[in-house]
Order: sequence, then structure tokens, then C-alpha cells
Amino acid sequence: MNPREFLDSKKEVRLEELKAFLRFPSVSAKSEHAKDILACAEWLAKHMEKIGFNTKIMPTGGHPVVYAEYIKPGNRTTILYYGHYDVQPAEPFELWKTSPFEPIVENGYIIARGSTDDKGQLLTHIKAVEAYLATGQQLPVNMKFLIEGEEESGSENLEKFINDNSALLKADVVVVSDTAQYGRNSPAVTYGLRGIAFMEVKLIGPDRDLHSGSFGGAIPNPINVLAKVIASLHDESRHVTIEGFYDDVLPISEWEKKQIARLPFDEKEFLEKTGAKGLMGERGFSVLEQLWSRPTLDINGIRGGYQGEGGKTIIPSWATCKITMRLVPNQNPKDILDKAERYIRKLCPPSVKCEIIKHGGAPGVVVPTDGPWLEAAGRAIKTGFGLEPVFIKEGGSIPVVSTFKRVLGLDTLLLGWGQSDDNAHSPNERFAIADFERGCYSALALIDELSRLSR
Repeated sequence: MNPREFLDSKKEVRLEELKAFLRFPSVSAKSEHAKDILACAEWLAKHMEKIGFNTKIMPTGGHPVVYAEYIKPGNRTTILYYGHYDVQPAEPFELWKTSPFEPIVENGYIIARGSTDDKGQLLTHIKAVEAYLATGQQLPVNMKFLIEGEEESGSENLEKFINDNSALLKADVVVVSDTAQYGRNSPAVTYGLRGIAFMEVKLIGPDRDLHSGSFGGAIPNPINVLAKVIASLHDESRHVTIEGFYDDVLPISEWEKKQIARLPFDEKEFLEKTGAKGLMGERGFSVLEQLWSRPTLDINGIRGGYQGEGGKTIIPSWATCKITMRLVPNQNPKDILDKAERYIRKLCPPSVKCEIIKHGGAPGVVVPTDGPWLEAAGRAIKTGFGLEPVFIKEGGSIPVVSTFKRVLGLDTLLLGWGQSDDNAHSPNERFAIADFERGCYSALALIDELSRLSR
């Protein structure tokens, strides 16, 4: 029996193993689930040890990392797989069809919290390794798995772990399956992610709330001032007006424009997914260019003044907003935050006090598109899905990808098996069993394709 035949013979077993993995309520954001997190890590470590990995549970300042490896002298290529065994909180429970941690199969989907983000996608790579080892075949590449337990609560301890264990994690390339296909039956290789920079702005006027009749018109209203500042952050073409914001933005390459042009994109369908009445992006760029290759600035929340029922005629003491900026490769988060702070302070009148908290961020990343890694990933996906993959970018951010590049010097292959409508982070999260299976076959083919690069 060869590895692919082994996968063919173990479909039902594989599904039951995924169900067992999903039953752990490994919610990293809630301290009440600390024991569940540890139990899940122990299950995962034992499962991988049974397959043939050398495994260990490694402590961090928070939830532990499960580390596993399979090393054979003579193998020239080492793959580092990253994933996470923690999951998002499942509330509101009443919107689930069943208990979020008791998986069910319905209409070809397995429904449970963590099914697509990220337990199901992670397990495809573990099962691919098992298919080799269970059939007595030596893996043609070395394998290392770094599986964290804090991704859904901010990965607070991950960067330190990677820095402290850089020798242990030495590899040739990183593989992450925590993204999605481009569309139904349209598998994708993601070659770029936007970065992010996050800050908070607080404007303070009077030292307490004041009567709007007695003081309105003479004393500055922080909400009015903040609204004007926010409105000044974009011009009529939806360009960000921060001085120097676009200085390091590279033009969209011709190769990338061709990849975008290949993709089926329905503007009406895109709008229907959001419930929005129309588009409002940066003028001069297509929707996909706006989402993947252009930087943005968005206000994520505003607070200030009276929020209760009925009216309260006051001049509020303060107003605050949260701002995130999605960045493209070549933009530096610290530089952008510094420029944003200078510009916002310049916009604020001297009659209000301006306090700014810069929370940092992560740079955007791009996997070299002219190297062998993407081509190998594309061939593997074609083998597993029976379809040619498309090459896409993601508008979101996965900060660990930039950490792998900065600390370990490694590029990352982002190979998502899920769908954008799998309800990740929402009630009734699901993963198509067909996508789970095709992910396993693609992961198996990837091992072979990456081994060929060293031969």
C-alpha cells in the first residue's frame, strides 16, 4: 500500500479523529478553559507521537506550544509547519445548531468550533505524514511542527518562543494552512498579506462633562473636534492624507495585475456578501487591488459623551477612537504610526489635549513569486484538488508570517483548504469534508513536491 492508498482507506477513521480533536473546548481567550487547552495539547502531542513524531509540550508565558519533529539524516529539505490548536469563543451558543464542541456532520460539512480555523486544516498535514510512516516509507523531507495555543488570543508569547528557539526551528520553508480558497472549487496559493498598524487617539476638552447650554459654543467639544480630525484623514478620492503615508508603497507589478485579471470577480456577489449598498474604495484601483495591494486607514470604534437612553445635554469631557491601518510590503509599521501621530497632532487645535497610544503592528509580506516554492505548492494543489490553483493575496494580516521572515529568514507558503463562508469565528463554523479530504491529498503531494526541489 502506498501513502495515497492509505489515505483512501482511512477516510472514516480520519473524520472520527478530527471529531475527537474538535471536542476539546480549547478557547485560549478564557481562563476558565485553561485545563481544556492543556488537555487538547496533550491529546495532540500523544496523537502525533503515535504516528511516529518526536513530540514535546513546551511551556510559554501562557498556553503551551506543541512541538513535533521527524528528522532523518540525509534529507536535504526541512519543512516547518505552523498551526494552532486553540479556538475562538463559541458565543452566542443559542445560534449554534448543536453544541459547538460536539461535532456533527450535515450536508457534507463537519460543524464545530475550530473545524476550519484551524484544527481541520492543521490535521491534513499531520495525516499526510502519517500516510508515509504507516506504509513503511521514509519521509523524503524533514518535518517540524510548531503548533501554538494562543493564536486566537493574540499570540502574545509566540514571537519570544520563536526567538528563544530559533535553532530548534531552523528550516527551509514554512507551511501554513489557516487561510481559504479563492472560491468554491477554486483552490489558491496565497503569496502576500497586508500588514497592520494599530493606534488609539483620545481628545480631552474640559476636565468634566459640562452643561451644553451654559458652556456650548465657547468650550471645545472633543467629539466635534475628533469628528473633524477623522474626516480629514481621507480626501475625496479616498486617499489617506497622512503626510508621507504612500512614500514606500511599491507600484502593483504587471505579474500581479495579470493574476488578478485571471480571477473571476463578481461585484454584485461581493456586495451581497456584505449587505452594503455600494462600494467606496480608493479611486483608480479595482476592488481586488484595493483589498490586497493598497494600504488603508479605518476607524474601528468611537466612544465619548452620553450613550444611555434619552438625551443628556452635555459638552463631553473626552472622545476617543481606535484606528487600524492595513499596510502593504515595504511600509514600516513604526514609521507609519509615527507619521500618523505627527499628522493627527497637527490637525488638533490647541484647545484640546491630544493623547495617542501606539500599539505597534506587523509588516506586510510577499512570498517571492519567481522562486521554486510557489510552483511546487501549485503542483501539489493540482494533484490534491484536480484543479489548477489561482495565486492570490489576502487583505488581512498573519503577524507570525513576518516573524518567521524576520527571525528565521524563512518564506511562508499559505495554503488554505477552507472557504470564506465557513463561518470562522462565527456560530456554526464548518469545514466541507470534501475540502478536508482534498487538503489531505494536497498535503501529501506537497511533501513529494518539496522533496524534489532538493534533488
